[in-house]
Amino acid sequence: MRPTLSTKTGDRGETGLFGGKRVSKTHTRIHAYGTVDELNACLGVIVAEDALPDTIRTQCLEVQRMLFVLGSDLATPFEEKADVPRVEEKHIQELEQWGTDLEKSLPALKQFILPSGCRAGALLHQARTLARRAERHMVALQKQEKLNQHALIYINRLSDYFFLASRTVNKAAGVKETVWEKE
Repeated sequence: MRPTLSTKTGDRGETGLFGGKRVSKTHTRIHAYGTVDELNACLGVIVAEDALPDTIRTQCLEVQRMLFVLGSDLATPFEEKADVPRVEEKHIQELEQWGTDLEKSLPALKQFILPSGCRAGALLHQARTLARRAERHMVALQKQEKLNQHALIYINRLSDYFFLASRTVNKAAGVKETVWEKE
């Protein structure tokens, strides 16, 4: 017999967590890892961009892999003694190093810039906002139950990385940043 994608176990508005516990699909945990999944799909669009520099493409593909780790981390209550991958300090350090490397090649910002630029640059800004939304859901979840602190730090650093990646992609495309000006 062939396995089927539809288990029908979620038809009443609940979903299962790793370990067997069932929660409402409106639970903060589901919002958190659902937004991480949405961010991963956004990155899929970004890496499909022809004009994306190879370094950024490679890093975004690695982030996509890490978002699966983050998703499994969030889908598994921290107290659960399950053998699931979790976000670790080394993952944070890698993101920080990428950010440091990107920032070295960018002009210093003295003003706010609008999220815009070439298509890939604008999409990286969108990814930044999705990472921030995931972070907000994770902070809310942390107020309800214990959360892997590395996961929370990782998502915070990830939005910083996307900001720098967007600026880098726009610079590579020769697109000038649009400065926000007061009226």
